[in-house]
Amino acid sequence: MATTETADQTNGAATGGCPDDLAYDVFARNCPSRDTLKHITDRWGSLTLGALLDGTFRFNELRRRVDGVSEKMLSQTLHALERDGLVHREAQQTNPPRVDYALTPLGHQVARQLRALIDLVEDRMPQVLLAQERYDAEHAAR
Repeated sequence: MATTETADQTNGAATGGCPDDLAYDVFARNCPSRDTLKHITDRWGSLTLGALLDGTFRFNELRRRVDGVSEKMLSQTLHALERDGLVHREAQQTNPPRVDYALTPLGHQVARQLRALIDLVEDRMPQVLLAQERYDAEHAAR
């Protein structure tokens, strides 16, 4: 069944098939918030946003900071995050051309939340590694 976008009467925002009782519901299959959440929480999106919390980067600087990301994936990630309003791309008319990437105010809000999660994961890695060892030992015996 095709969905049609409807304008929310209070703010003019498109609900894109989200339930009427909730303007945006990431749990609804056709809600556009689901795509934005995917852009933020996939491996390269979260690492890119986390890196940009440290400041403005040129493309290759950002690629070095987000170790392991390919040029193609970083480019796709930055385009998606820019489209979502989380990253600002500024092209300067210099020779050679220079492009800088920085977080928007909304991007800063999202990245701060991600950084808290990143910090939590890094701080709890000894517990995670121990749990993985226990799990692997238990399941290897089966």
